[in-house]
Amino acid sequence: MNTNKKNARIAGFLYIIYIVIHAFADVIGRSKLIVFGDAATTAQNIMASEWQFRIGFMSDLLAAVLFFLAAWALYVLLKPVNKNLALLFLLLNLGGVAVQVNSDLFLLASQMLLSGAEYLQVFQTNQLQALAMFMLFLYKNGFMMAQIFYGAWLLPLGYLVFKSGFLPRILGIVLMTHSAFWLMTFLQFFLFPDFDAIFYISYPLGFIAEFGLSLWLLIMGVKDQKPSRVEIG
Repeated sequence: MNTNKKNARIAGFLYIIYIVIHAFADVIGRSKLIVFGDAATTAQNIMASEWQFRIGFMSDLLAAVLFFLAAWALYVLLKPVNKNLALLFLLLNLGGVAVQVNSDLFLLASQMLLSGAEYLQVFQTNQLQALAMFMLFLYKNGFMMAQIFYGAWLLPLGYLVFKSGFLPRILGIVLMTHSAFWLMTFLQFFLFPDFDAIFYISYPLGFIAEFGLSLWLLIMGVKDQKPSRVEIG
């Protein structure tokens, strides 16, 4: 196996594992426990499923590390096309990972508020539940803040995939389109929170773009040819 194929399959493997663990953290660790706006029910769910909630939190952290490692592997694969653009998408990915991991602290804080620790007895139960819900809303907003980085990193990534010469151009086009829609999703969340129609486009498109890229890299690898070098900067 030549170096390019090996790098491609490492990137695909890391990306696939990231997607699986991230989905596990969301579906198993949170979606069945958190009811945004209902502090009492959410508190009961978290206290009744403490380990499930913690596993979701730890899975989130692991997924973040894997996502950055996948970006690093893609950087190694695509830097012969253009090193500056490859470094750009790597740094944008790192920015998103940093914001996302920081927002995960609010998940942990919400559980700590509901832990029944002695030092929290100065607060009434409904106050602690409200504070825990506040922390969960902070987590949600922090996670969405990370999406401006995750949306932006897809543009140089998609462009380099398109220009590489050893990956299908259609994948690059889909990734760049996904970038535009994901950035619109970020803007919609903060500027037009009651308008969610764009989610119905951006989420399926994101699945096709990122899952498609990871599967292609893992199964098909890359063509045995030199990339078309792009001179920018």
